[in-house]
Amino acid sequence: MSGTQHHWAVLPQGTDMASSALGVILAVLASLIITANVLVAIALLRLIQKSGSKGLYFVLNLAVADAMVGFTVMGLVMDEFSEPFHPPQIFCVLRMAFVTSSSAASILSLILVACDRHLALRKPFHYFQLVTGLRVGVRLVGLWLVAAVIGFLPVLTPAFQKISTDEKCSFFGVFQPAYMLAVFCFGFFPALFLFIYLYCDMLKIASAHVQQIREVEHAGLAGGCPASRTTSDMKAMRTVAALIGCFTLSWLPFFIASIVQTVCLECFPYKVIESYLWLLGLCNSLLNPLLYSFWQKDVRLQLSQLVAGVKRRVLLHLGKGRHFPGGGTKPLPTISCPQLQD
Repeated sequence: MSGTQHHWAVLPQGTDMASSALGVILAVLASLIITANVLVAIALLRLIQKSGSKGLYFVLNLAVADAMVGFTVMGLVMDEFSEPFHPPQIFCVLRMAFVTSSSAASILSLILVACDRHLALRKPFHYFQLVTGLRVGVRLVGLWLVAAVIGFLPVLTPAFQKISTDEKCSFFGVFQPAYMLAVFCFGFFPALFLFIYLYCDMLKIASAHVQQIREVEHAGLAGGCPASRTTSDMKAMRTVAALIGCFTLSWLPFFIASIVQTVCLECFPYKVIESYLWLLGLCNSLLNPLLYSFWQKDVRLQLSQLVAGVKRRVLLHLGKGRHFPGGGTKPLPTISCPQLQD
C-alpha cells in the first residue's frame, strides 16, 4: 500500500517538472523570437527609408507577424509557471485563437514574400509599376483578415470547440481535431503547393535567362549586365528555397501528426504533438529573421550599423565624466561599420 502511495506521490512531481521544463523552453523560444524579429524589423525600416522599396514591406510584415507569435506564446509561458486554475472556456479559445492567427499571418507573409520575389524575377522591368504602395497595402490588409478568419474560426464555429477539463489552456484542449483537418486542407496544403509551384517556375525562368546569356556571349555581345542579372536570379531563388525548406521542416511534422490524430487517436498522444511538434513549428518564426539576416546583405549591413551605433552610444555614455588634463571629456574614436560581403 505504501509503495502505491509513493508511486502516486511521484507522478505530480514529475508532471510539475515536465511542465516547468516546457515553460522554460517556451520562455526562451519566445524571447529569441521577439528579439530577433524586432531587430530585423528595425533594420528593415531603416532600409525602407533609404531605398523606398515597396516589396520590403512584405518582409517587414513577416517580421511583425513572427514577433506577434512570440508575444502570444508569452501568454502560454505565464500559464506554465502560474498556479493551477480553471479558466473559462472562452478565455482559452480566444488565447489559442490569437496564437493561431499570428502563426497563420506568418505563413501567409511567407507566401507574399515568395510571390514578390517571383514577380521581380518574372517581370523585372515592370516590377516597380506593379508593386505600388496601394497594392501592397491592400494585400497586407487582406492577409491579416484571412489570418484572423483562420485563427478565430473556432470562435465563430462552436462545432470546432472542445470542452476542456485541463487546468491550463492548450491547443488540443480547446480545438477539435476536425479544425486541424480544415486548416490543413484549406491552409497548409495550398500554401505548400503554391511554394513548390513558385520555386519550379523560378527555376524555369532562371534557366531561360541563363540560356539567353549564353546565346549573347556566343554572339560576342556580352556585357556586365547579364552576369548581374544571373546573380539577382540566384539570390531570389536562394531566398525562396530557404523559405520553403524552413517552412516545410518546421510545420509539416505537426500537421501530419495532427491529421493522423483525427483518424487514430492512440497513434500520437496530444502531449507529444503539443510539447514537441508544435514547438518545432514555432521555431519557424525564429528561423525567418535569422534567414534574412544571414542571406540578405542589405539587412546584415543595417543590423551591423545598428549594433555599431548602440555600441558607440554606450562607449560615449561610459566615457562621460572621464576628464583628462587639458579640459573636456576625452573624445572616443568613431566606430566604423565594415562592409559585409555575400
